[in-house]
Amino acid sequence: MEAAMANKNVTFADIAKYTNFSKTTISRYFNNPDSLTLENQQIIADALVALNYKENKVARILANGKTEFVGIIIPNLYLHYYSQILNEILSTYETFGYKFLVFAGNDKEEVERRYFKELLSYKIEGMIVLSHTISSKELASYNIPIVTVEREDQYTCSVNSDNYMGAVQATSLLYKNDCDIFIAPDVPAYGRIQGFLDICKEHKLDHRLILKEWGSTYKENIERIQPVLEEIEQTYPRKRKGIFLSNDTLANIFLNLLIKKYGTLPDDFRIVGFDGSPVSAEAIIPISTVGQQIDKIAFTAMELLVMQMNERKKRKPIPLEAPIHKVM
Repeated sequence: MEAAMANKNVTFADIAKYTNFSKTTISRYFNNPDSLTLENQQIIADALVALNYKENKVARILANGKTEFVGIIIPNLYLHYYSQILNEILSTYETFGYKFLVFAGNDKEEVERRYFKELLSYKIEGMIVLSHTISSKELASYNIPIVTVEREDQYTCSVNSDNYMGAVQATSLLYKNDCDIFIAPDVPAYGRIQGFLDICKEHKLDHRLILKEWGSTYKENIERIQPVLEEIEQTYPRKRKGIFLSNDTLANIFLNLLIKKYGTLPDDFRIVGFDGSPVSAEAIIPISTVGQQIDKIAFTAMELLVMQMNERKKRKPIPLEAPIHKVM
């Protein structure tokens, strides 16, 4: 029988005949395995191997509505942090078996809403959201398992870095390097702002916080960082300037502008980035940075999402009493 089956598509009827189970039982194995005993699940699993069963995934999707697809909304692929974390999320396929549909929102609210509708039309089972554009309250209203990463998360499960302690470490490092003026150009997460300000206050440090949009392309970054750098040099000409930037991409651009102007990193500048992406080590002068454990953030986000999706598949799912927030 096994030799014959190698030359044809194996059906539920073939599996039922081989195991002496009904076709309904075989269907339950694929669509609701928890309804079978572990012993019967194993019998059917062994039969699939013996019969060289090749699953028709399209037919299975049509039968149970489960696509094994996860949607991802990411702000952009320009910043090294986002490209790195996306790479790590995609690599979880080997562990969890979910495929991914990815959209880059580029910080445009209406565009992202259109992407959400598009993803939902593909019957995705869950979503990971890294963009900041749409509130967690609106995301929760989609009634689908969602995990957000490094953003506002009041109404959704989330995975974040300990942004406060990261900023404390970065600012403390600048302080230990005898900087006189501490500047944080654009630190988007509140925890990072507070960590920076608390260390400056604790040590009575002269500091300045510059909050502005730096753009989402290299050209925009250069055009907006250049005048800020010039103003910093003019305002604090005889002070060692400690610069804390919100990501390693901006830190590398800041470094490159200084090297382009002086041929090296001037002694009156100290730079610290945030995220630990490869660009920090690959920069012409390696950049000090706060590592965010990007691999662990990605894996934990997917782990948290899979937990929610698996619960949804049960006959009597138990909804979460409150969102789960994990901090790396």
